[in-house]
Amino acid sequence: MKTAFITGATSGIGKATAQLFAKNNIRLVLCGRRTERLQELQSELSKQTEVTTLQFDVSKKEEVQSAIASLPENFKNIDILINNAGNAHGLATIQEGSIDDWDAMLDINVKGLLYVTKAILPTMIENNSGFIVNIGSTAGKDVYKNGNVYCASKFAVNALNKSMRLDLNDYNIRVSAIHPGLVETEFSDVRFKGDTERAKTVYSGYKALQAEDIADIINFVVTRPYHVNIEDLIVYPTAQASATMINKN
Repeated sequence: MKTAFITGATSGIGKATAQLFAKNNIRLVLCGRRTERLQELQSELSKQTEVTTLQFDVSKKEEVQSAIASLPENFKNIDILINNAGNAHGLATIQEGSIDDWDAMLDINVKGLLYVTKAILPTMIENNSGFIVNIGSTAGKDVYKNGNVYCASKFAVNALNKSMRLDLNDYNIRVSAIHPGLVETEFSDVRFKGDTERAKTVYSGYKALQAEDIADIINFVVTRPYHVNIEDLIVYPTAQASATMINKN
């Protein structure tokens, strides 16, 4: 049985991926900041597979290190790492942007990914196998107005994904990135700081991608024969042609 470690597992793409992996008999390490949601998900998925949870903030390196070090013995051997935790805060010009928002995005989207990967890698290197899937964004391919620091953080994920593949090539470790366009999750609620009405307008007038769509793609990527590595995958909803062009009816 393979073991998958999923960050940001309590909602959206992370949760949908956990649910699909459970159906496919993959042992799960589910990570997030919200203890109650982790407990609910563990209760749900334990009926299908072995599940443990870790409550920590990926942006806090000491929390990351101690949480991963505390894993039960049968969960320590991570085969698949899904670097999914990420966020967007605010949508403002560079001159009007909040430094606190910038810090939050860089700390979670970039540093958090690095902290978790660093803690998981020694076992993968020792095993001479493993699969890292980094969840990026089309914002890491194409900058849009007012996206500045969020886009920069996702451009960093794109660069790190490529760098990881080079650095880990000697150790037979696969590295892949999936870059979704507009996905209807809690993402916009966070970006607009709980303004649910504004968040809804992001997904109105067209059919956005759903978390389950991305989970299905993640599952496809990680279940290819070991000699196959899907390096970089961009996925849009049909209505979206670029970061800024959306056909809203």
